[in-house]
Amino acid sequence: MNSRLIFLLLGLAAAWIIALNTGRELAFSLAYLLTGIVVGSYWWAWNSVRGVVARRRTRSRRSQVGQYVEEQFEVTNRSFLPKLWLEIDDFSTLPWHSASRVVSAVRRNGTQRWLVKTLCMQRGHFRLGPVTLRSGDPLGIFRRERPLSGTGYVIVYPPTVEITSFEPSVSELSGGEARHRRTYQVTSSVAGIRDYVTGDSFNRIHWPTTARLRRLMVKEFELDPTADVWIYLDLCSSAAAALPWTPRPPESPIFSSRPRRKTGVELPPSTTEYGVTIAASLARYFILRNRAVGMNSRGRTREFVQSDRGERQLHKFFEALAVVEAVGDLPFADLVATDGIRLNRNDTLIAVTPDADPSWVAALQMLQRRGVNSVVVLIDANTFGSQRTYDRVQAELLASGIPLYCIRRDDDLSTVLSAPLHQETR
Repeated sequence: MNSRLIFLLLGLAAAWIIALNTGRELAFSLAYLLTGIVVGSYWWAWNSVRGVVARRRTRSRRSQVGQYVEEQFEVTNRSFLPKLWLEIDDFSTLPWHSASRVVSAVRRNGTQRWLVKTLCMQRGHFRLGPVTLRSGDPLGIFRRERPLSGTGYVIVYPPTVEITSFEPSVSELSGGEARHRRTYQVTSSVAGIRDYVTGDSFNRIHWPTTARLRRLMVKEFELDPTADVWIYLDLCSSAAAALPWTPRPPESPIFSSRPRRKTGVELPPSTTEYGVTIAASLARYFILRNRAVGMNSRGRTREFVQSDRGERQLHKFFEALAVVEAVGDLPFADLVATDGIRLNRNDTLIAVTPDADPSWVAALQMLQRRGVNSVVVLIDANTFGSQRTYDRVQAELLASGIPLYCIRRDDDLSTVLSAPLHQETR
């Protein structure tokens, strides 16, 4: 109960006491006036949120760090009385999504619309809504609110950087054994023929068989016998490192004088965020070059993406990487040793890790003897507030001939990952 209502009720009680004890006309007039104000204000407040319809439309349920999420809000007054003011309070979990607003003077059967654009600063899966509608009487004595339960969700993909070259180059990736696995992609390997189903493209129709059997028959394809690229991301909690970081509100592109980074935003000082960005960028690099790429990691749950090609595969990668966290308890060496045995000869394993334990290098050496190629992207945890020694790791990688990229905090990932291969020693 607000102070205005308390003061008004006390005044109303005093007016009726004076009126009933004195019998004066002025006292009764004042009592009637205050009673009318209380009753009228309550009725107005009770009616203020009735007949109001609020809608929100999200342009896309997917976005990426450094891009915008756009929502259009619409408030319609279907009541016979105008609405002096309406407060829309939004409870979305998307950071910096300022969708709450006060709308004034919504006439009868009138509609007001506005657009909210939010720059995505963090990857993840976020809720949009719910919304609470608030209003009251013109004197501010009574307030009413009505929750609107409609919610939606948006997934924000991790940022990526443009990579111009990476070892091994696509031309150096050798072919492997035939996979004998069906794919929706049209490849040079035809696995067989089946009946036509709704949705099959006409360029898959096998016309000689169709003419012979007098019904539509289409070709089935399997993956080309080329080696796959597998990205193994270390999400073990004991290997992760991070510095304290407070996200800054996004700057308006009109008033911002500071040039943007090539990633679109500033990466948090965390080995996990750097690792996720590197994994997403490498997946994009190889998929755009028509290579079959898969992913394996163990965080809160196992995040496994079967190797495949195409834009659809890239979205699978991004959706998996959008929600991963370094909270796993499986050491990276065990991940490589247990899951790496499933890789085929001539496959390429790209290890992305900040771990200084050389045991995972030994696991890569075992795979190397089986014909599995390896590339290591080592994230230097010393630049993220940790104290580790990578001398043995780098020495064993150099002795094994395994290519190494070393990433430090605030490095330009596009430049470091695209630069000629180098080995570093401390």
